[in-house]
Amino acid sequence: MKLCFATNNQHKIEEVAALLGSHFQLLSLSDIGCHAELAEDFLTLEANSKQKAEFVFKNFNVPCFADDSGLEVEALNGEPGVFSARYAGPQRNSEDNMNFLLQKLKTFANKKAQFRAVITLFERDGLMKQFEGILSGKIVDQKRGSLGFGYDPIFVPDGFSKTLAEMTLEEKNKISHRARAMASLVEHLNVRGYKKISCATR
Repeated sequence: MKLCFATNNQHKIEEVAALLGSHFQLLSLSDIGCHAELAEDFLTLEANSKQKAEFVFKNFNVPCFADDSGLEVEALNGEPGVFSARYAGPQRNSEDNMNFLLQKLKTFANKKAQFRAVITLFERDGLMKQFEGILSGKIVDQKRGSLGFGYDPIFVPDGFSKTLAEMTLEEKNKISHRARAMASLVEHLNVRGYKKISCATR
């Protein structure tokens, strides 16, 4: 079965491909001929995720899913949240975003944070379903590690001493917010009777 992941972010595609394995042919936006930048016009992860998946399903007639995810910092009332990718400005630069976050958090003792992902799936019959994944942890003051992307170098998950950027893809895929949301998506596809698949978090 062909299943489009509504992104051209190679890091995300690699993560999800590793989770789905070979039972599905995972397609990117460029694979289906979609070269438009998908809009994210809403103020919640749920609404943005649905907006992207619905656009692809209606315009390209292919089963698809889209994710929207964000880092939510407790001391900053949930910032950057839905604005995580462009927290420091429209340039969407990860280094700028991390530096901006660390500066804002400098005077706070509370470093608790969580990554949250929402995945919206549109199946071939038009059924829409959403799945959530959360990874709790804390922000550290110094960037560590060269793997991963986004805020990974400054986020340490609860129960670990490594940042996400110090973990291998295999290690990260066992605990990440996106992997947890994907595990729920996979479980749903199995219940719906698609070819039996497993997920790395199971």
